[in-house]
Amino acid sequence: MASLGRAVVYSLILVSLLCCFTEAKDFWVGGKDGWKVPSGVGEPLNRWAEASRFSVGDSLVWKIADAKDSALEVTREDYQSCNTSNPISSHNGSEAKVKLGRSGPFYFISGLKGNCEKGQRVIIVVLSPRAKGPSGTSPAPSPMEFDGPSIAPTSGASASAMMKGGFLGVVAVLVALVF
Repeated sequence: MASLGRAVVYSLILVSLLCCFTEAKDFWVGGKDGWKVPSGVGEPLNRWAEASRFSVGDSLVWKIADAKDSALEVTREDYQSCNTSNPISSHNGSEAKVKLGRSGPFYFISGLKGNCEKGQRVIIVVLSPRAKGPSGTSPAPSPMEFDGPSIAPTSGASASAMMKGGFLGVVAVLVALVF
């Protein structure tokens, strides 16, 4: 009986570890408003990015309505000056997708002349994998590290993070009961 209990516990631990490492998400840049020149004041694309948590392995997806437009990944300096002449990479098509393969800031601007100056640009900050806490949430990097939007606070854990934390707690209790 004890060996069956151990097998169940080991299976639960394995499942919980797999859940923690296979959570890559697709983010539609700009949310429901998409990749376009903002109609309001300020930088709504950066407000959208501040409210999101990006991890290594996640992907950005642009819904680009204008066939002439694109999303250009650029340096920090080119982002600040809206320089489209020397992009790191260019993404176009009706649904362009980019996998975030490293932590740190990514800078994107519109490829259409004048759109960046009108606010069609975004800074994506990808959190470091080792910054994750035991509940699966990640602390926000210091806003002083990047010359971009501030990062939303992490005071409330997401539902999936709470479920993982609760699930791992159940696994810990089961381990204590079996052993």
